[in-house]
Amino acid sequence: MVMMDKTGTLTEGNFAVTNYQTFNPKVSKEQVLTLMAALEQNSSHPLSVGILKKIDELRLTIPKAVEITNLPGIGIAGQVNGEDIKIVSISYLNKHHISYDKKLFEALSNQGNSISFLLVAEQNVGLVAQGDQIKPESKMMIEKLKAKGIQPVMLTGDNQQVASVVAKQLGIEDVHAELMPDEKEAIVKSYKEQRLVVMMVGDGINDAPSLARANIGVAIEAGTDVAIESADVILVKSNPSDILHFLSLAKNTQSKMVQNLWWGAGYNIVAIPLSAGVLANWGIILSPAIGAILMSFSAVIVAINAMLLRVD
Repeated sequence: MVMMDKTGTLTEGNFAVTNYQTFNPKVSKEQVLTLMAALEQNSSHPLSVGILKKIDELRLTIPKAVEITNLPGIGIAGQVNGEDIKIVSISYLNKHHISYDKKLFEALSNQGNSISFLLVAEQNVGLVAQGDQIKPESKMMIEKLKAKGIQPVMLTGDNQQVASVVAKQLGIEDVHAELMPDEKEAIVKSYKEQRLVVMMVGDGINDAPSLARANIGVAIEAGTDVAIESADVILVKSNPSDILHFLSLAKNTQSKMVQNLWWGAGYNIVAIPLSAGVLANWGIILSPAIGAILMSFSAVIVAINAMLLRVD
């Protein structure tokens, strides 16, 4: 199984604001953006970058936020002008029974947008929708994984509608959305308990527990430090097709190991008995000098064969 996060792994992670709305007459559409930007301005998360780009485009002033706290798998919280502010996902609204415009949410989500909601004192006052693009290499990578008999699985904290749109375009049937970090890890654990070998690919803080839990954790180099520290392998080009290259490299490396084991052992299996005189009665004996030459030749062959891994 190859389990993958969506944002930044299968998609570019270069979000752009496509829609922003207010649900409170006392809060303007622009204020929804600036309040979100107040919490996000020191964050490197792709959704944060998209909001800050829109702020620059509109030349809006960002208010000061204090006591900013990350909410893993949910969003971010802080205080602006003495009021408690949160940026959350749809799962938070559903869990805490906070009302929202379901028709608007579904319409924006079905267009492939990721939706962030702004809460002021736990009241839903607005949303920002951001669109992302699927990486050109992602679809080819998914197709080749399937051809190898490897099942791709999407694990994402994004909403179900967006995850389904992306998964459908890529040909991923197994999709788990609106997940908290511990839920991602639990899914990885459940597949491992079925005696399946699990590779997890991700780039965010939310992926770190899953990367550590998987048989093989693969981090995107452009991701967070926590994800990189939790992984076994780092894709330095942030290219999904490198997942295939890694699998091929692992297979070829194992093949070279077996080949070199036989090259190294083969000379010993033949040369040591001959040097000991096993076939002396038939006039066949190997002098120590010739045996030493063969052993040196064996080392050269092993080294050359290992270097040929570059060609493979």
